[in-house]
Amino acid sequence: MSRILADIKGFGRQYLRSKVGAFFTFAFPILLILLFGAIYSASGTQKVSLPVQNLDGSSFSIAYLNELNNTTLVTMKMIPADANITNYINDNSLSLALQIPANFGSKIADGLGSNYSGPVLVTIYGDQSQSTFGTAVAAVEAASVSFNYNLSRTLPLVAPGPPQGLKEGYKFLDYFLPGVVGITVMTNSLFSMSTICAEYRQRGFFKLLATTKLRKYEWLISKFVFFSIILILSLLTTFAVASAAFGTHSTITLLALAMIPAGAFLFVSLGMLLGVAIKDPESGAAVANAIGFPMMFLSGSFFPLDMMPHFLQVVATALPLTYFNNGLRDTMVYGNTGGALVNLAVVLVVGLIFFVLSSRLMSWKER
Repeated sequence: MSRILADIKGFGRQYLRSKVGAFFTFAFPILLILLFGAIYSASGTQKVSLPVQNLDGSSFSIAYLNELNNTTLVTMKMIPADANITNYINDNSLSLALQIPANFGSKIADGLGSNYSGPVLVTIYGDQSQSTFGTAVAAVEAASVSFNYNLSRTLPLVAPGPPQGLKEGYKFLDYFLPGVVGITVMTNSLFSMSTICAEYRQRGFFKLLATTKLRKYEWLISKFVFFSIILILSLLTTFAVASAAFGTHSTITLLALAMIPAGAFLFVSLGMLLGVAIKDPESGAAVANAIGFPMMFLSGSFFPLDMMPHFLQVVATALPLTYFNNGLRDTMVYGNTGGALVNLAVVLVVGLIFFVLSSRLMSWKER
């Protein structure tokens, strides 16, 4: 135990003196939370700008625009009626536009009488690949439904109810925060250990350690304990910033605190296992990036797994970070203790496999 504590103190001083280590442990997750928090908190309140050209000018078209405004999804700006809408869009670099045809009022009047010949069509111009296009279409459809009902009084037999969140008061950042914690645990443990192993081998530090009483598993345990401590502190700091800045409602539970050492154990062991085949720090960084970055984006850290194609979802089930992220969300957001325990068990079992392999395969005496 004394040898492990001595190695923790020595390594801890070295690690914390590094600006890179301190940045990725504390500053990096806070920057992610502040950046994505600012983006997603603003996206929920901003309206889509929708320029409108009204070629009709009748009371019907004005009533329709009032319904469109009542959707609260768009902010309308009028396009001159005498402008060619295609040229106007190009000249003003518009991404969206709506045109109400000249026969809007007359067609509606005919429809309310006995000369109905089909609905009058309003035209939406825009890039269908942009999310703002979908918002504009939704606003136009909602305004059309409301406008039709007000005119013909057709009973609405089916209508969407008010949207319900998964948990009352929870925000996107509550679901994003565990992913940030997962990325922080992986990058600090995996990237650091793979690079450290390569550097120790290149500089002959392992040969020096072989002359001491410190054993390989004790050296690995000291790294696991050190990263567990600083990553728990990182979790608490990131959680406090997210709560203070954006009012998040996710909860730090005992299971969440247990997941951090489990994740550190897993990725420290994986980093050391990679160090078996790595000969220099540059190669260590390259290998860690090749493994870590795909894992970062395919394990549900930034967006839900069900948004990905099926074959990528299958790939995600083979990534240990997936289970770490899911375990944190289960306990911090959903309050699903059973699911969190299952994911914790997976992380521990995989970590134990990596630990045994790295302890057996790494030689401190090799050239």
